Amino acid sequence: MLYRSRIKGLGFYVPENVVTNDDLSKLMDTSDEWIQERTGIQQRRHALKGSDTTTSMGVKASLKAIEAAKINKEEIDFIVFATLSPDFFFPGCGVLVQKELGLPTVGALDIRNQCSGFIYALSVADQYIKTGMYKNILVIGAETQSPALDMTTRGRNMAVLFGDGAGAAIVSRSDDPERGILSTHLHSQGEHAEQLAMITPGVGTKWVTELLAENDPDDVSYYPNMNGQFVFKNAVVRFAEVIEEGLKSNGLSHKDINMLIPHQANLRISQFVQHQFKLTDEQIFNNIMKYGNTTAASIPIALTEAVQKGKIKDGDLVVIAAFGSGFTWASAIIRW
Repeated sequence: MLYRSRIKGLGFYVPENVVTNDDLSKLMDTSDEWIQERTGIQQRRHALKGSDTTTSMGVKASLKAIEAAKINKEEIDFIVFATLSPDFFFPGCGVLVQKELGLPTVGALDIRNQCSGFIYALSVADQYIKTGMYKNILVIGAETQSPALDMTTRGRNMAVLFGDGAGAAIVSRSDDPERGILSTHLHSQGEHAEQLAMITPGVGTKWVTELLAENDPDDVSYYPNMNGQFVFKNAVVRFAEVIEEGLKSNGLSHKDINMLIPHQANLRISQFVQHQFKLTDEQIFNNIMKYGNTTAASIPIALTEAVQKGKIKDGDLVVIAAFGSGFTWASAIIRW
C-alpha cells in the first residue's frame, strides 16, 4: 500500500538587512532601471556577518512550519536540507538543524541540487512518506549566498541576482487519497554544468592551499559564473517540458492549474512560462521583486507567501517547477 503525502505546514525567514538596487549602484556600475529591466528584482536580503547563517535561517523557517503544521517537533521523523551554501563543507546543515531544534536522533539528509534543490528534497520526502517509512518529514531550502558574490562591476551580472533566506515545509502522511503531492519529476543534464557554476575554494579543481600558495589577486575563478543567455534559453524550454510532463502524468492540462509557483530565478523567465501556459496573473505567484533569487529557498518562500496571502485554497491544483545549475530541473504537482 502506498500512502499519500501532503504539505501540512510552511514557514519562511529572510534576514532583516534589505539591499536595494540603489544600494548596489554604489558598489558597481549598475542602476535600478538596468536591474529591473533584466531581472524584475527591486531588492533582496543579505545576511549580516555574525547574525544569520544557512542553518540558523533554516531553523527559524522550520519553527514557523512546525507551528503552522500544528505538530510537536518531536513528531518529526526525518530531515531533508537543500542548499548550495552550507555552513561547512562537511558536515551538512541537516544534522546541525537536528541539533538546534533539539530533535531525537532522527536521520538527516542534505541535497545539493541548487535552484532545483527544494523540489528534489520534496520528492525524497514524498517517497519516504509513500512507502510508510516516515510520517512527518522536515524539508528545508536555505541559502546564504551574498558572501560569495563579487560585489564589483566585474561581477554585477551575478551579484544583482541573488539573495539570502530560508523556507521550510512539514511533509506528512495524508488521510485524504485525493489531496497531497500527486507526483514529482526530476531531470539533469551535466554536460552544461559549467554554464552555471562556482568552483568553491577547498573543493573541486582548486583547493584553498593552492589559492594561498599562488596568492594571485587576479584569480577570480572561485566566484560564481553564468552564461546568462544560454541559461535563459534552456530554462524556458525545460520549465515548460517538466510542467507539461507533470500535468500529463496525472491526466491534467494547463487549464487545470490554479497556481503556478516557479523558481524565482528571473521575472522574465516566469513571465515567459506564464505566457506559454496561458496563465493569468492570478494563476502565478512571483516575489523575486522583494527577495531576488534565493536558490533552494526560492520555492518554499514563495509557496509560503502565496498560502499566507490566501492565493492558494483547499482543492487547488498547485504546480511548482524549477531550473538551475547542473543543469537540473524539476516539478511537483500538488492537489492542495
